Amino acid sequence: MKAYENAKVVYAKYGIDTEEAIKTLASIPVSIHCWQGDDVAGFENSGPLTGGIQATGNYPGKARTPEELMADFDKVLSLVPGKKRINLHAIYAITGGEKVERDKLEPKHFDAWIKYAKLKKIGIDFNPTFFSSPMVKDNLTLSSPDENVRQYWIRHGKACRKIAAYIGEKLGSPCLCNIWIPDGMKETPADRMGPRARLKDSLDQIFSVKYDKKYIIDSCESKVFGIGLESYTVGSAEFYQNYCAKNGICCLLDNGHYHPTEMVSDKISSLLLFNDYVALHVTRPVRWDSDHVVSFDDETREIAKEIIRNHAERKVLIGLDYFDASINRIAAWTIGARNMQKALLYALLLPNKSLADMQDSANFTKMFAVSEEFKTFPFGDVWDEYCERCGVPVGMNWIREAEVYESEVLSKRG
Repeated sequence: MKAYENAKVVYAKYGIDTEEAIKTLASIPVSIHCWQGDDVAGFENSGPLTGGIQATGNYPGKARTPEELMADFDKVLSLVPGKKRINLHAIYAITGGEKVERDKLEPKHFDAWIKYAKLKKIGIDFNPTFFSSPMVKDNLTLSSPDENVRQYWIRHGKACRKIAAYIGEKLGSPCLCNIWIPDGMKETPADRMGPRARLKDSLDQIFSVKYDKKYIIDSCESKVFGIGLESYTVGSAEFYQNYCAKNGICCLLDNGHYHPTEMVSDKISSLLLFNDYVALHVTRPVRWDSDHVVSFDDETREIAKEIIRNHAERKVLIGLDYFDASINRIAAWTIGARNMQKALLYALLLPNKSLADMQDSANFTKMFAVSEEFKTFPFGDVWDEYCERCGVPVGMNWIREAEVYESEVLSKRG
């Protein structure tokens, strides 16, 4: 408490109210992805992870059932401060052991998740699953020239939007329904237009059904390439930005889905000028879209700054997307989620208005100097106070809880 009171005084000298920063941070929801807990396996048990993505490592104790995944997520909720949501993929349907094809999924298959979310007082976001399926033919789904394949995935997309709207209505909070497909080619294609024309038609069919926007926010997510899909991606950034702009759909930016020199933080302000919402999947690419655990690094902080300095806390829908199977999965979940919260707090504790004024008056020397000085301000003391108030472990104490959970729960899984 003494450390926090000292930090409060330091920040106040620069016109920054730490109490207001804490209050604002507590109101910003972060959607935590369920798939870190089981390496994106889901409950179909239908085969390996495909679609140009990988979960590397074989750390013991991954969740194998809905009950185990929910228990693990409970532990994460107890270790991460702030307002949270859970992000689901369609492969996490709970069907009671019945084999249900993805194009036949119904809202009832997610009633258990809705019950769980109500109990935990969290919202749900949702994603159709267009990968890890025998119905992915030649690395294509919604852009497939095989009409049987394409129509199967169109039905899946429609089913998932119905599920998302149902979830949003039941929870009284709009559910973000995000479409990402792995479609692409290993070698340079002979026809780029054809697959994209088929994708456009598929999306037109999926979005032809209208739902109340109080319950569902539709989004589409681009990607630059995937493993085995290095030369051509059907759903490119240019394709989706144009499609979304024309159809009033939200663009989702995953900061692992662009060329290495492209920064998602630089894209947020442009999209905010023209869209009601911008959605994010925050991850950490290392040389490629490797979905490493989110770090408190420069780009994560820059993403948070763009949200805070533009007062876009309600317009930018923050989700996490990483899956590390090489370390304790509870720890991986917790590290990334806490780092996203830290980045938001860091941005809230900057003199953003003063820095903008310095820029506009061309006082670039002072702008640079002040930005650098704030890097050593007592941010950590405010973070510790925030965790204390949220009732989660302060500092490194959470690691001990994760280790105990591993010893008492995870280590007993086969």
